[in-house]
Amino acid sequence: MAKKKMVLEVAMRCKTCQTKALQIVAETHGVESLALEGEDSLKNQVVVIGTDVDVTGLTKSLRKKVGHTEIKSVSDAKEVDD
Repeated sequence: MAKKKMVLEVAMRCKTCQTKALQIVAETHGVESLALEGEDSLKNQVVVIGTDVDVTGLTKSLRKKVGHTEIKSVSDAKEVDD
């Protein structure tokens, strides 16, 4: 199965919320890498790269434990060859 890149926008109001969101994503089956993105101190987007990740289940879990979450995009991850 191909790698997918998912961008989720999560309502994170503090560093504790960011840590909690990253921990939930990291524990999800199939996740290979994750990162926070966004403007300056408002890093409200979680970028997830992985195979066979249940993006709707992940979104539901983040909504329940952190706050409002939206799926911004799901696309094929580009391979970087060095």
